[in-house]
Amino acid sequence: MKENSTKIRKYLLVSIHYAQSGHPGGSLSVVDILTYLYFEEMNIKSPTDPDRDRFILSKGHACPALYAVLALKGFIPKRELWRLRKTNALLQGHPEVGIPGIEVASGSLGQGFSAALGIALGAKRLNKKFRTYVILGDGECNEGQVWEGAMFGAFHKLDNLVVIVDYNNLQSDNTCDNVTALSPLADKWKVFGWHVIEIDGHNFEQIRDAFKEAKSIKDKPTCIIAHTIKGKGVSFMENNPAWHGSRGLTKEELKQALKELKQ
Repeated sequence: MKENSTKIRKYLLVSIHYAQSGHPGGSLSVVDILTYLYFEEMNIKSPTDPDRDRFILSKGHACPALYAVLALKGFIPKRELWRLRKTNALLQGHPEVGIPGIEVASGSLGQGFSAALGIALGAKRLNKKFRTYVILGDGECNEGQVWEGAMFGAFHKLDNLVVIVDYNNLQSDNTCDNVTALSPLADKWKVFGWHVIEIDGHNFEQIRDAFKEAKSIKDKPTCIIAHTIKGKGVSFMENNPAWHGSRGLTKEELKQALKELKQ
């Protein structure tokens, strides 16, 4: 897991460097969750298998991390990472249908979650055994659509759905609580009828235990609140809102970041 997560961090940083645009901070914070999902948790040997587990990155601006995972899985060519956000290239600034491994277009915050709810409900009604996983940003939880979805998921007892909130406590250029207070976030999801688990989102043992627990829960969906560090793994990015998005890395910044990831 650690070896794959380091590769993914390197891939996404290089791709953002070549693009000179992207969202490095929030991409780095979800890497460990994505690594565990794709290389341990989910049944997803092929992006076209009808029985595959479904994954949706509702915080679509963190797609450099997801693209890196898809490249490491062999779903897309690695060379496409170096063409991120280029005209007529496969990989753009938010996930799009048509990219192998992308289930729905996302990035308009809250809408990926709604799609995940629909997929999970459809699976229930068709007696399909696959599970659906969706990552939300903590700032995304300011959207009213998220809380409508939370009511919907609990009402329909979607125990085949797992939400992971990337709780890095930064959104855009400020802390979440300074924009619109989220705390106590776990209590909010519990009141809406969800089974809630809080973990360190960079600890693979806690990640594993959380997903195992989620599979044991019946008649209600699970929300895993993953406490993470924005910019995880790169010292000058960690907890620094300047690295939220809309910027690339210089050659020197990339060199330093890659050096730190080798340690």
